[in-house]
This record gives sequence, structure tokens and C-alpha cells, in this order.
Amino acid sequence: MSQHKALNMFGRSGNPALNNETFSSAARSGRSRTGGIQAMSSQTMTLQGTVNKTGILLALVILSASWTWSMFFETGNPATVMPIAIGGGIVGFILALVTIFKKEWSGTLAPIYAVAKGLFLGAISAQFEVMYSGIVIQAVGLTFGTLASLLFLYKTGIVKPTENFKLMIMSATMGIGLLYMVSILMNMFGSGGIGFIHSNGLFGIGFSLFVVAIAALNLVLDFDFIEQGSEMGAPKYMEWFGAFSLVMTLIWLYLEMLRLLAKIRSGD
Repeated sequence: MSQHKALNMFGRSGNPALNNETFSSAARSGRSRTGGIQAMSSQTMTLQGTVNKTGILLALVILSASWTWSMFFETGNPATVMPIAIGGGIVGFILALVTIFKKEWSGTLAPIYAVAKGLFLGAISAQFEVMYSGIVIQAVGLTFGTLASLLFLYKTGIVKPTENFKLMIMSATMGIGLLYMVSILMNMFGSGGIGFIHSNGLFGIGFSLFVVAIAALNLVLDFDFIEQGSEMGAPKYMEWFGAFSLVMTLIWLYLEMLRLLAKIRSGD
């Protein structure tokens, strides 16, 4: 299979929310509903609009995460928080799937997704913090530092999402997802999963470094697709969808940062 055929089949971003038809099909549907370019001018996606909505979603994640974080430490009993966290994780996963396939609903579903994932992240972060004091602020700093660095590299043209680059990141992301899925299934059947994924040895840390790098580089692909969407005149609701996809990638990156830091500190 040629590179172009592979990209067309699976999409050009490792983020499942963004594939190579995401914005072009939305732009076509937007034109058909508005009846022309002039009518679309005030109803199309913009970079600033996507940035604003990303800020709203991140604020919702932080607020809901703060609630479960506070509850965790106030009660001192993880059992009171974990059902909420698990529920938030499941609801967030379902909403993510629905949003990916029903992009026009993203204005409603993306904020609910952010709240649900925040509930999950707050409890998980609190558990990591109990085990390794200071790890959460380190992971948050590294996540947003990576976001700022890659945005700078993308805007200055130092990192360019070429076709080969996109195919490489897409393939690696799919491989990581498949590996995690196999490990989860193995755990469900009592076989202990794939050991090196959770190992704090050199191989396990190396694997986590690789996953962090792939998650970070997915941000570059997200920047590229959102920029394409604004240039192609995608409908206004795609601002919410683009913000949702960015937040989803950031949550993945943060969780992988937590996992990596925990492996490093557990070996001290």
C-alpha cells in the first residue's frame, strides 16, 4: 500500500477525532446549509475561536478535577472517590466516541466530556500524588511546557507535518493503542498484561518515553488540521470539535507524563 493510500484510508492524524476528511466534509456541508461563501463568512471556523473554546474546555477539566482531588484528600478514603472517577472515565470515553462520529454535536458534548474526564483525572492525580509527592505539578508543567514548545516549533516552521511525518505518527499511535488494548484484555483474563508497559526498568521507562514523544507529536498534527479547517471554511461548530481533539490529546499526554514520572521515581 502506498503512503498516500494509507493516509487516505486511515486519516492523516494519529488523533482519532481528526482524519483527512474531517474538515473538508464539514466545510462542504457548511456550504450546502448556508447557501454560499458570503453567507458562510460569519459562520466559519477560526483559529481564535478554536483557541477560546480550548481554553473553556481546559477550564472545565481543571474545575472538575479540582473537585475530585479535594474530595480525595478531605475524606482520606479513595473508595469514596474512585466510583466517581471510574464513572467519569467511562462517560468520557463514550462521549468521545459519539463526538468523533457526530461532530455537529461537539458544542454540547465537548464540555460534558471535559467535565467527565476532569472527574477522572482529579482522582487519578490524587492517587499518584499520595504515592509520589509533587508528581502532579511536575506532570502538569511538562504537559503544558511541551504544548508551548511544539506550538512554537510548528508556527516557526521548524517542525513541519509532511506526509511521511504524518504517516509515521499515525502508525505509531495506532500501534500504541493496539498494544494497550491487548494488555487490557490480557489483564481481564488474569494473565497479568504485557509486563514492560508497566515496568520501571530501563525498557519500561524507554517505552514510556516513546509513548510520550508520540503523544506530543500528535499535537503537531492537531495544529495542522485545525489550521486547515479555518483555511477551508469549516462550519462554526468545528471550533468545538477542534478544541475537543486538542484537549483529548493533552489528556493523553498528561497521563503518559504521570506514568513516566512514576516509573522514574519508583526506581529511586
